Amino acid sequence: MKIVIIGFGGMGGYHSQLLRQYAQTNPQYPLELAGIYDIDPARAAEAEKQGIHAYASAEEVFADKEVGAVLIATPNDVHAQYVFAAAKAGKNIICEKPVAMSTAQAEEMYEAAEKAGVLFEVHQNRRWDDDFLTAKQIAAEGKIGYVYKIESRVVGANGIPGAWRKEKAHGGGMMLDWGVHLIDQMLQFVKSPVSSLYCEYSYIYGEEVEDGCELSVLFENGVRYKILVATDCFRNLPRWQIYGVDGTATIADWDISGGMTRVIERQDKNLVGVRAGNGFTKTMAQRSDSSVEELPLPVTHAKPFAFYANFAAAAQGKEEPAIHKEEVLRVFRLMEAAQRSAETNEVIKIRI
Repeated sequence: MKIVIIGFGGMGGYHSQLLRQYAQTNPQYPLELAGIYDIDPARAAEAEKQGIHAYASAEEVFADKEVGAVLIATPNDVHAQYVFAAAKAGKNIICEKPVAMSTAQAEEMYEAAEKAGVLFEVHQNRRWDDDFLTAKQIAAEGKIGYVYKIESRVVGANGIPGAWRKEKAHGGGMMLDWGVHLIDQMLQFVKSPVSSLYCEYSYIYGEEVEDGCELSVLFENGVRYKILVATDCFRNLPRWQIYGVDGTATIADWDISGGMTRVIERQDKNLVGVRAGNGFTKTMAQRSDSSVEELPLPVTHAKPFAFYANFAAAAQGKEEPAIHKEEVLRVFRLMEAAQRSAETNEVIKIRI
């Protein structure tokens, strides 16, 4: 199946590299990069320089009968127009996240794809991040007991990236940039309806959109989940902190460094208190070595190019699409509830 990338900016360029690598290693479910289209002549020229065909217009892409799919990597606010046009032309569709500007618009896009009978998947690629898969494996193995609290963070100190990502009209802001990924991971991690949530947005850099967000979610099964997105943090924080009734796990960074500490003696007979500032504490002292054991992380790796392989296989009717409509819409509903919470400074009680 030949595929064309619409939008040859940062993500479009990244996809072009990955798709060419994928084509060399996955003959069973092939995807061939047929070219790109970008409204910027300089980006089109750059593609040609890299040996990639640049289409003169989107209409030319949709009219090309040899093209079976398009990958939309434009600014967020124009995703919909290209999805509608691609569906009308009978092309299968990959669309960068966030797929739409609202739940209602996302529903319209799915309706158009369903009516046209084309495959439509959102590029929620971070379901295949090794750190996320390792975090899920920690909970699944049960070595730290029942997991009751999860903290997921992505932090940097470079502000809001790019130009249009700072503008509300284009779908900017860090909730739609990173929050959408971490919420999707959360809803894949905890298999329970959401009971309530509270969210705060950060505007440290003075832009019209948020430069970070902090979201706390309570699920009906009692699990608490905290998401932090920050672009003003000059020291790294753990990517994951996972609390179980019998231990704690830390995934420090994308490199899956960290470890797990498991209780082997519930009552620490050798606990020694420590000086804490101007006081003394045993409660907050670290446990003695005899009462706990250190375990390595159950590092879990994704199959390379898993998203592309699934998309190509689903287009042939050989597999179910990995990213489902209701999952995408659920993420949008939660993001909209989080925005209401941030605007009103209230806990939102809602079943999602």
